[in-house]
Amino acid sequence: MSGPVEIRSFVRVRGRRRRTWSDRYVTLLSLGLLVVLVAPLIGRAVSALPGDVDPARAGAGLALIALLLAGSLALARVVGPVGVSAADAAWLVLSPLPRRGVLARTLLVLVVACAVGGAALGLALLSALGGPDALALRLLASVVLGMSWTLGGMATAVLAQASQPWDGRLTAVLASLVVVAVAVAVMGTGPGQGVLSGIASAPLAAWTAVASVSAAVAAGLAGRAWAAVARIPARAILDASTRAGLVADAFVVMDPGSLTWIAEDAHWRSRVLRSRAWPARLRGAAAVARLADRLLARRPGLLALAAATTVLPALAARAGGGTAGALIVLAAGALTVAATGAAGARRDAGDAALARLFGAGPRALLASRAVLPALLGGSWSTLALAGLDIVAPGGPFWLLGGLCAPALAAGALRMARRRPVEHAMPVMDTPFGSVPLGPVLWALAGADLAVLGCLPALMAFAGGVTGPLLAAQAVWGAAVLAAYCAVPRRA
Repeated sequence: MSGPVEIRSFVRVRGRRRRTWSDRYVTLLSLGLLVVLVAPLIGRAVSALPGDVDPARAGAGLALIALLLAGSLALARVVGPVGVSAADAAWLVLSPLPRRGVLARTLLVLVVACAVGGAALGLALLSALGGPDALALRLLASVVLGMSWTLGGMATAVLAQASQPWDGRLTAVLASLVVVAVAVAVMGTGPGQGVLSGIASAPLAAWTAVASVSAAVAAGLAGRAWAAVARIPARAILDASTRAGLVADAFVVMDPGSLTWIAEDAHWRSRVLRSRAWPARLRGAAAVARLADRLLARRPGLLALAAATTVLPALAARAGGGTAGALIVLAAGALTVAATGAAGARRDAGDAALARLFGAGPRALLASRAVLPALLGGSWSTLALAGLDIVAPGGPFWLLGGLCAPALAAGALRMARRRPVEHAMPVMDTPFGSVPLGPVLWALAGADLAVLGCLPALMAFAGGVTGPLLAAQAVWGAAVLAAYCAVPRRA
């Protein structure tokens, strides 16, 4: 096999099966069922679009859309985005076959994902800005805008994977999106409300012109990405394929927790750390707490990202999510940020012999591991609640942030030390269908303890902040953390 033609014929004969009419029937039936299930949801979302223009809602909504685009582009930059299966990576990518033919299926999947994500983004854009007139045409222009942004962003990510200069441009785009998000969020609460009102109430011709220009730019970027695919380095495709395979394996076995191990190991494996003498006065639990602080201090980007996300609850409240949406974002963000400082507890649970080398007892070791999650979760909650107090005044809720820190630390430690998903557990029948208990209990582990420790704070959110509730939250949160650390689970 010396030429691409022979290799292609070999793959066609050996590796592919001719599609039958039953295969086509199943595909069409699946697409039809998907349309039947999704169409009512889209109809309800379109009917709920606001007709008036609210500058505060528009600023918060545009800020969330910009942050969502930035997060999606960052994820695409980390993942690849162009990759293939393990078999194709081992055989077809390194063969003399044309690179475009090998990657055609992956590129088609990326285009479909951009189309679906862009349609949802366009619907969110019109929901933020409102549709004072010609709702159907504005919806069409918004969908075209959303698809153009997602397609252009994905094409830029492909170009960044193919060449280093485009990677720098993609980083500049990410920084620009974050700046735009901050700017429109400030405009929604300050003197820039008139500008947002003018954008939302712009005539349909302006929306059409912006959508046309965006579509033309996205088409140009897509053309350049298609040309760059032919010369994309094989090493970049192999690395992306490895990451995609690890993610697929994690979801097939339904153990998303393994992704955090993979990401953390990949981060530290590529770093060269300086060796310094350890202070002699730090021993036992104090040394463990100091070690966790040093590890987190070596990742300033993670700390900056956590600090930047403190505005998300306030933006969710301004964008129309209401109190319930803001509290959900607040709880998820606080627990996630607290869990970023619990990597040491996860390693202690996975390797008990290594944990014994610290010279601390199991209770003292677990208590020392709770210091960093408490500081991170409490600080993030305080800043986020301060932003919520500015957006929706109703009491000094920011006082609850530091008081909820012990409960958040207990939840983060429970999340870090939970076992993989137990798939042998039974399936529970609910009105929404059959639900496997294994993944549900795995997802709730940690969140249940955090909610239990924050019960007085939830009562304060419902009825107002009072002195007794603040005292109850301080005592109850510390008691929950102490009780969890007093009975350490055997690794």
